[in-house]
Amino acid sequence: MTWWQRLSRRNQMEEQLEKEIRFHLEQHTADLIAQGRHPEEARRQARLALGGPEQVKENCRDARGTRWLENLWQDLRYAVRTLRQRPGFTAVGALTLALGIGASTAIFSAVNPILFQTLPYPQAGRIMMIWDSFQGVRCDVTFHTYRELAARSRSFQAMAVMEAWQPATIGVTGTAQPERLDGQSVSAGYFRALGVSPVLGRDFLPADDRFKGPHVAILSDVLWRRRFDGDSAIVGREITLDGDLYTVIGVMPRGFENVMAPSAEIWAPLQYDAGNIGNYESQEWGHHLHLVGRLRPGVTADRARRELNAIALAKVGDFPRPRFASLQYGLMVNSLQDEITRGVKPLLLVVLGAVMLVLLIASVNVTNLLLARCTQRRGEFSMRAALGAARSRLIRQLLAESLLLAALGGALGMLVAESGVEALVALSPAGLPRLSAIAVNGAVFAFAVGITALVGLLVGLIPALQGSRGDLVAGIQQGSRRTVGARHWTRRVLVVSEVALAIVLLVSAGLLFRSIQRLFAAALGFDAAHLLSMQVQESGHRYDDDGARSRFFVQALEAVRHVPGVAAAAFTSLLPLSGEQYGVYGTQFEDGNGYDVFRYAMTPGYCETMGIALRRGRLLAEQDAAGAPPAVLISESLAKREFTGQDPIGRHVHLGPLNRPWYTIVGVVGDVKQTSLAESQPDAAYITTAQSWSADNSMSLVVRARGDAAALAPAIRKAIWSVDKDQPIVRVATMDTLLAASESQRRFAMIVFEAFAMVALLLAGAGIYGVLSGNVTERMREIGVRSALGASRGDILALVVRQGMALTGIGVAIGLIGAAAASRALVTLLFGVSRLDPASYAGVIALAAGVSAIACWVPAWRAARVDPAITLKGE
Repeated sequence: MTWWQRLSRRNQMEEQLEKEIRFHLEQHTADLIAQGRHPEEARRQARLALGGPEQVKENCRDARGTRWLENLWQDLRYAVRTLRQRPGFTAVGALTLALGIGASTAIFSAVNPILFQTLPYPQAGRIMMIWDSFQGVRCDVTFHTYRELAARSRSFQAMAVMEAWQPATIGVTGTAQPERLDGQSVSAGYFRALGVSPVLGRDFLPADDRFKGPHVAILSDVLWRRRFDGDSAIVGREITLDGDLYTVIGVMPRGFENVMAPSAEIWAPLQYDAGNIGNYESQEWGHHLHLVGRLRPGVTADRARRELNAIALAKVGDFPRPRFASLQYGLMVNSLQDEITRGVKPLLLVVLGAVMLVLLIASVNVTNLLLARCTQRRGEFSMRAALGAARSRLIRQLLAESLLLAALGGALGMLVAESGVEALVALSPAGLPRLSAIAVNGAVFAFAVGITALVGLLVGLIPALQGSRGDLVAGIQQGSRRTVGARHWTRRVLVVSEVALAIVLLVSAGLLFRSIQRLFAAALGFDAAHLLSMQVQESGHRYDDDGARSRFFVQALEAVRHVPGVAAAAFTSLLPLSGEQYGVYGTQFEDGNGYDVFRYAMTPGYCETMGIALRRGRLLAEQDAAGAPPAVLISESLAKREFTGQDPIGRHVHLGPLNRPWYTIVGVVGDVKQTSLAESQPDAAYITTAQSWSADNSMSLVVRARGDAAALAPAIRKAIWSVDKDQPIVRVATMDTLLAASESQRRFAMIVFEAFAMVALLLAGAGIYGVLSGNVTERMREIGVRSALGASRGDILALVVRQGMALTGIGVAIGLIGAAAASRALVTLLFGVSRLDPASYAGVIALAAGVSAIACWVPAWRAARVDPAITLKGE
């Protein structure tokens, strides 16, 4: 019979045990009577020979191997009764733990798939990202670099390139409103490098990826179900994309995560011209492709890195290299996992550390509650010890109570975690990878169970050891509310710890808050108020000609300017703080110096619409049209860099392809924040779209409104579609929204830290209140005696407040030291603020002192109102 069967049939086995003991007793009595003993004497000797019935039963129960389960069941039932008798204590303890467990579980649900789980590909550790290197800075690779590495390397079983982080924009025409589909142009081996194949149809073949090859496409499962109702006959059908017919050759599996471009819904072959190797100005030589490779089995990343660097240093005649793609600085090889997480890893680790502090504070708070409860139950423990309970049994009982309390907190914490995950997804910063994988799943549930059990043991261990120590039998002679003064030190140490941990979180939140303040106070270089932006993308063969493309944008701009409420409007190829990274070109000045700058191709009126200041010369105007002398504006930083102490007006600069004419500098404009409020990359050059060497097929429209900019969006869309209803309009947002989104990581960290810091401060205040309140209760007689001997209410108030503020002071001092050390992890998130910023530290000290004073005042006021006559009479 198994132990589970023995346990489930406990009542039957107890009855059987009772019958067996009675049978043996009667048999032995009968034997003694047969030997001539008197019946009474025979029964007495039989009982002596058998031993105490209860002792015999205990020995038999031990032999079953289920005694520990029976004891555990008894402990749990007693714990339920005990917690039910104190509903207030149980509610406070469970809710406190729910807050800590729920918050940590929610954060873990985000951190786990991003930092800890392997990517959702077969043998994901073998997938590498490969970068060109320029003086230690990683760069995207060119198509011909990819061709050379794919041909010469033996470390990779598959290599592929894709458009770098910006998927191709594909408009599906012919609908009431054109839909924009994010897609990727990839080389044929892309899905083989990831180790994933279409679930319907086939993968790309090398023949699909040849120059001017067939128009084929692979769909995502989401797109297939949304636009084509999950029709399994989709493979082989033709769909119209940008005016071209594409044959659908496959559908990716449901749940496929494209971590390098999460929004991509459709894939098409790259189809670059492998034979165009001598034209160094072609797109095949542009540094704009991401290279991914899957290592062969048994090949390490270090071995692959050495092989690729050896290839980089040994040029061969079949693969000529221009100077800008010489590979002279070698290549960088990193795992795809590291590349995906490198941008957000510091942020997530900082947030994970913060939530662990909150969980620790909640645990300390509940530990203090249990210690106070143990003090009140001192008489109960003494009585149980006097009745024969071993110290181990008392410890086990107290641990059962703390585990049950933690289980209640864990159950409530899962509800907190569900809400927390929704909030995390809503507040998640831009660029957070694997957002779709953030959910409360099996791994998260296992984490919650594990952390609940650990917390239950930790919060119960100290009270269990404290409550069972010393001479418990002697405690019967003491009142249940009295305790030796030396027992208070544990609770005081825990309160100091709470305050110190809260200070660490408060300082971190204060530094991030001050950093955000400094960021949004920084000069943008333009006026973001009443400014609306949207991206307009032409699609269709009628715009293959640059002239047609330009006419569309001119007509659309004219229609927008006639919308009521529009004060000014302009198109630009690059929009500050929009996340666009493409638009950096090299320049060359007359003295031979050259710099990489942001190139803006814009319509006249752009600087006026944006509110960019003119520092010298003139702005670009309608006169700077095609056929007129090429004119350019440069930023103030670029002018100072190249023309220190000189007048740049009238000087010449080369921008873009080398066969283009020189541009004449006609004006200098103020510096503009380009990619981030925290980064200074102000070098820029501005030309008109009419004088650009190519017409962009995607332009950002900026509109200066007379009133609410966001309210103009529907009318502006309608105006553009009045020119051509098939053109996609995306990324509609005010500049204030783009401004906030550009610093979403810092804002996310600030919101999380502020929330955690407030919770930590409240818990620390509650801990101080609990200790002082318990102390006042235990010292009621002493306070009564002091009052009877002439102590005033002010004296009593000062006594209690001084005790509480002393604990706060020690905690603050320790916390400031800890905060100074912990703030090192925040350095990458700070802007314009030192990690030892005096204002932040001073504000935190004042806030902690204020909350502590409130926490001290309530028990102090209660102590001051003690009636000495009633107190002494009670004694």
